[in-house]
Amino acid sequence: MKDILTGSVGTFLSPRIKAITKYSSQGETIQKERLHSLVHRAAWTRWGVEHGYTSIFSYEDFRRNVPLSTYEDLKDYIEMMLSGRPDILWRGRVSDFAISSGTTSDRSKFIPVSQEGLHGLHMKGGPDVTACYLRSNPSSRVFHGQGFILAGSFKQSLCTPTARCGDVSAFLRSSIPLPLEAIVKTFPSVDIALEPDFEKKREHIAQLALQANVTSLSGVPSWMLSVLSRVLEVTGKANLLEVWPNLEFFAHGGVGFAPYREIYRKLIPSPDMHYIETYNASEGFFGVQTDPYDSALTLMLDYDIFYEFIPMSKYGTPEMEAIPLWEVRPGENYALVISTSSGLWRYIVGDTIRFTRMDPPRFVITGRTRQFINAFGEEVIVENAEGALKSACSATGALVKDYTAAPFVSRIPGQSCHQWMVEFEREPVSSREGESPLESFTRELDESLRALNSDYDAKRYHDITLRRLQLFVARPGLFDEWMKGRGKMGGQGKVPRLSNDRTFIEPLLRLNGDVK
Repeated sequence: MKDILTGSVGTFLSPRIKAITKYSSQGETIQKERLHSLVHRAAWTRWGVEHGYTSIFSYEDFRRNVPLSTYEDLKDYIEMMLSGRPDILWRGRVSDFAISSGTTSDRSKFIPVSQEGLHGLHMKGGPDVTACYLRSNPSSRVFHGQGFILAGSFKQSLCTPTARCGDVSAFLRSSIPLPLEAIVKTFPSVDIALEPDFEKKREHIAQLALQANVTSLSGVPSWMLSVLSRVLEVTGKANLLEVWPNLEFFAHGGVGFAPYREIYRKLIPSPDMHYIETYNASEGFFGVQTDPYDSALTLMLDYDIFYEFIPMSKYGTPEMEAIPLWEVRPGENYALVISTSSGLWRYIVGDTIRFTRMDPPRFVITGRTRQFINAFGEEVIVENAEGALKSACSATGALVKDYTAAPFVSRIPGQSCHQWMVEFEREPVSSREGESPLESFTRELDESLRALNSDYDAKRYHDITLRRLQLFVARPGLFDEWMKGRGKMGGQGKVPRLSNDRTFIEPLLRLNGDVK
């Protein structure tokens, strides 16, 4: 029987479903309208004047006038905005800045979040997730309980008299309108949600858990798992349904869900639990899983974002150039480029995606432009790594909580390899007689990686270039300890999955006691 409250909210959100349906037939038109609107509104900013925005009338004009940009290219403009100067990259004064992972010269990036951007880039995502969920689950009773939103926090040490800085989720959590708060009934309260000390926040939430009636979860899977594990410790319950029996769905994003899927199924042992993947970043909200039977995400075309895509086959070469959505081909790997109402112009986000279809445009996230291993020509990307982990876990019964990998280059021929640091939620068992559990997991992981990546397989041939990967088992809590030491605990902090150098794995090996 359809719930009255669910039906009312579903009716209110139904125009969004109709709008998203138009992506199939009107994608090019929608995106060209977005570009025109963005250029028009920024025409008299410093950036707009310098790049001739008043003479831009087409995509071809835009591509000719405006260069591709990285954070380093925009840094001087952003510093002007941080100091309170108006009309720099976007019209008016921008006072909010989302903290994102740093560059080689800076610990943090300050991503501008204008008020137009907050509402046109970020806050549109939540209602669209809800609309898609209710369309597939019209009998939902999600609004009869509380929505647990695991937000980040403001970074007071980075704030200035003219700039408020923090995780983008903190801006979103503090900006939820009161009418929406009344419908969603958010948990925990805003003061706890924005607590800057993640461990204190986790403890507060755990202590309040049994008093809450949580029906939905929203957050980054890795940090949500840390909180939920503590909830079970404090309550003494065997699984999360014993704490929140009406829990229905989890809207997750920020990191790939594949390594966590089986862990959550164990944590929430219900066939009626639903999961919706999102692509939300400090720079904007880009994608939503609109079809529960298709894991690919729909690119949100009518937000305040104009998208472009750099073919990875040309990335970093003199021939590198971006193409618009209407020139994209399914099956190819692209670096994502955005222009937004927060003042990021032809900005290379750093993520790579692959479209599975164009009618409507659906894609999967394949990794990061800087998260890969190619020390020997093997071109291993995050998509390969997570696919191999999934196969190894299936073969050995393991559950992986966190991992990272990097190349080990030896001066001795045939002794170079990839080194993996893996923290298990559940240890593997042997999949072959005569092997130890870890030997089985290592072999399965290596063989799966070879099956998924022909370049890696070629380099592994007869161990001539690379020998079998080397596995290090992380002690429990190692990655959390490491992230805390880097000031990345909670919020938008993400464990780097792959690195082409040893920047990340070396300190982890030392913390784990594997090297001195």
